[in-house]
Amino acid sequence: MRRLFSKMSLALLTLPVAATAVQAGSLIKGGGFESPVVPPGGFSSWTNGETFGKWTVVGAPGGVSIVSGVFTSNGIAFPAKAGAQWLDLTGANLNQATGVQQTVKTVPGTSYRLKFSVGNVVNAGGPFGVSSAIDVQVDGVTLMTASHTGGSPVELSWKGFSLTFTATSSKTTIAFINADPSADNSNGLDGVSLTALAP
Repeated sequence: MRRLFSKMSLALLTLPVAATAVQAGSLIKGGGFESPVVPPGGFSSWTNGETFGKWTVVGAPGGVSIVSGVFTSNGIAFPAKAGAQWLDLTGANLNQATGVQQTVKTVPGTSYRLKFSVGNVVNAGGPFGVSSAIDVQVDGVTLMTASHTGGSPVELSWKGFSLTFTATSSKTTIAFINADPSADNSNGLDGVSLTALAP
């Protein structure tokens, strides 16, 4: 069947992809939080100033945790959005305005699309709350509060978000900060990617 396509038709088929993104790979590294690998069914935590991969823990004194996608607690399953792991911005029951950031190379005047997913479990009266909110910052300025209020009482559910911004310098810092109330001990982040858009 491939031989039936002319070079012209192949060029037309690939044109929409070329028009939407300048590069295929994500500028954010480790956006699936697959490394370092944590114990199956468990989690590992980092506090302010500590790093894992290309991420640095920032914000109020607290911590974040990479969680195994087969982790369960109080009869609730906490699967990853994709892959085997995800990031909990509330950490090990610390739940402060803590988060992670990563600095990437950018081109001033170029537009970029940031994509990510927020995980929420509806645990009314329980330790995990009923909503998940993340402040998304670009170079220290909050451009979006991504809030996920839906989901299930028995399993972490995921909702995708995207944000487009224009870079103003050769380096841009992207941060995700926990914005849940203090009694809410679950706020998932997974599937983070950043791509440059064509003019």
